[in-house]
Amino acid sequence: MYRFDRSEYERRMQWFTHARFGMFIHWGLYAIPARGEWLRNYEEMPAEDYMRYFEQFDPVDYDPRAWARAAKAAGMQYVVLTAKHHDGFCLFDSQYTDFKSTNTKLGRDIVADFVEAVRAEGLKVGLYFSLLDWVHPDYPHYGDEKHPMRNNPAYGNEGRDFDRYLDYMHAQVRELCTNYGKLDILWFDFSYAHMRGETWRAAELVDMVRRLQPGVIIDNRLEVSGEGYGSLAECRPTPYHGDFVSPEKMIPPNGIQDAEGRDLIWEACVTMNDNWGYNANDHYFKPASMLIKKLVECVSKGGNMLLNVGPDARGNIPPQSMARLEAIGAWMKYNRESILGCGKAGLPKPDYGRITANGKKLYFHIYENTLGPLPLLGLRREEIDSIRWLATGAEIPISTSWVHSDYPQIVFADLGPDPVLPDPIDTVIEITLK
Repeated sequence: MYRFDRSEYERRMQWFTHARFGMFIHWGLYAIPARGEWLRNYEEMPAEDYMRYFEQFDPVDYDPRAWARAAKAAGMQYVVLTAKHHDGFCLFDSQYTDFKSTNTKLGRDIVADFVEAVRAEGLKVGLYFSLLDWVHPDYPHYGDEKHPMRNNPAYGNEGRDFDRYLDYMHAQVRELCTNYGKLDILWFDFSYAHMRGETWRAAELVDMVRRLQPGVIIDNRLEVSGEGYGSLAECRPTPYHGDFVSPEKMIPPNGIQDAEGRDLIWEACVTMNDNWGYNANDHYFKPASMLIKKLVECVSKGGNMLLNVGPDARGNIPPQSMARLEAIGAWMKYNRESILGCGKAGLPKPDYGRITANGKKLYFHIYENTLGPLPLLGLRREEIDSIRWLATGAEIPISTSWVHSDYPQIVFADLGPDPVLPDPIDTVIEITLK
């Protein structure tokens, strides 16, 4: 049985804390009605009505290589695809169900295509798998707080065998861990009410996963949901502890620490608009400038960002999402060193931006210029080896201006006479310590 070993844990997490930035892809039948991935739940739609989308699924522009290239161009280091969402539709060729992509007009094993495309771009591979399944006959229907038929007594639970469902669910996880080569992340979703931990036979499940994929990283949602930290945070890790905490649609105010005060590894999963799956009427897209700054915020607090795209019914990443990925990629082209491998700086947050750090390299992210030279709070002049613009490598001198003579204990950088910063979103200066 798997047992927590901190040194082994820290080894397997090294690439993840270096990567810092990944892509989430939510895609499935729900792209056709285009009202989000939870529409069956919100609309209390019977499975019989949802099946028409299974018959219609024919994404003529489907090209996982385009998805992988878009992720790489944006500076992302890993990609996580919804192999199965709550609707129970499998994007892989499971032998345990007919409700899968190989039985649609597309006729392809989407997971097989995906892992090949992502690996070809040199990115790490992740698969999302829902613990819930709204189509399986043995999953609780009536009275279950998340099931679409929760309020419909015609879908009572007589004759349903939850252990039979768990056998099915475990068998599908075994398929994913066996048939698609090395997996870097397995992203389970999610626990709720009494449906958590050993309700899922989680120790047995994780023991199987660890044997089949010994280096895989697992999220914490066998124990919790988007809220809650899990047993690793409590310093009492269960056999099914999460390797990282998974806050959803928010960034922790101060990072996340365990009960003994150690920084925990975490990843904020974030939508570009308000939905994970494609929603044709959701136009509330966050500006690219905001997403860049939120990525920096995550890294400055010791976390990762997993940024979502929801391809449409034809298989295309929406143009609004592509425009943001391209803008992020343009910024990352010149500033990736301030993200990859970086984390907390241990310095006070400046009024004008944030700080990330990697060893003796400090990266000051400047969102707005200062009046006069730039204060580098927390640093001493004698410990600074050099200051440079990250995008160009040009040297920045330490200021000797009289205007800050009242603050001899603070080091100031002389950014020059232009009040307009080179990058209007986030101008980064690199400080190398001696």
